[in-house]
Amino acid sequence: MDEEAITIRLTRDQAFVPSDWLYQVMFRSDDLEGIVQDRAVWSPIHAISGTLDKTLSEIFIHDYGPQLEAAKERLRANLYGEADESTAPGDDATGAPAAVPAPNDRSFPS
Repeated sequence: MDEEAITIRLTRDQAFVPSDWLYQVMFRSDDLEGIVQDRAVWSPIHAISGTLDKTLSEIFIHDYGPQLEAAKERLRANLYGEADESTAPGDDATGAPAAVPAPNDRSFPS
């Protein structure tokens, strides 16, 4: 099988939001196995998560939580037009499993 690398281009918001979701699923909830039963999928999930973590300076900002919420709102507005009013705070409009919110877990103290 050809092992040629695939490149995916994302905006910073498009990278920041799933980076947080992956962190929550993989390290905070310890439920990756419950969400992704096929362990073959774990390898690319870990590769994507690691690449995002190495690329994003946003994961170290002092106001991580507010910046994450702002990024989510921009993505919702971009996808649905104006801010998605059908999504309550903490809910996910995509129906993806919700991560347990943890304030500022990934940032370092300023």
